Amino acid sequence: MVNVAAIIMIFALFMSDFFDTMGTVIGVGEEAKLLDDKGNLPALRRVLLVDSVAAVVGGAFGASSITTRIESASGVSEGGRTGLMPATTGVLFLISIFFTPLIAIVGGGVQVAGGVYQNPVTAAALIVVGFLMMSVISKIDFKDFEIGIPAFLTIILIPFTYNISYGIGFGFISYTLIKLFRGKGRQLHPLMIVASALFVVAFVAQALATRFVGK
Repeated sequence: MVNVAAIIMIFALFMSDFFDTMGTVIGVGEEAKLLDDKGNLPALRRVLLVDSVAAVVGGAFGASSITTRIESASGVSEGGRTGLMPATTGVLFLISIFFTPLIAIVGGGVQVAGGVYQNPVTAAALIVVGFLMMSVISKIDFKDFEIGIPAFLTIILIPFTYNISYGIGFGFISYTLIKLFRGKGRQLHPLMIVASALFVVAFVAQALATRFVGK
């Protein structure tokens, strides 16, 4: 028998993870100056393949989602450009396991809105990451409502929802709706319409899945 709730949850998680990764990859790639003239990251398929395999492995071991993290921008800003940076980070994380009790004493997490835990030890790095992300705002044309409003919604909803994919999703949806309401639907790429529709389905599916799981 098909479990509808499970299918809905899987679909919602897929949409969230995929666009979360895409937003992170483009943001970090921009900081690393790895994007081409069209704003695309070369060999993007490899990045998505590694991220997908890592997510599956993490789930198989019952660990938190293993995926790309925007905190990587702090390392990139210091000059990291190759695989040596994440490899070094991984080794240091492995060593830090033995110092977990001490780290917990020095910088215990603090619970904030939404049940999210913030650690004062990592706050400084996250502030730098936020600054680097905000620095690209100067490239957005806020005089054009069709671009400015979706960009604004994307920017404010990411911190409010603690989820990059939510911000990107509402940005996609608002951009598509504004174009359609202004009679400029022909300017929309078919993939933009499809992505916006999928985001709507994902958000509704996630709400329904939460309701079913809650019961």
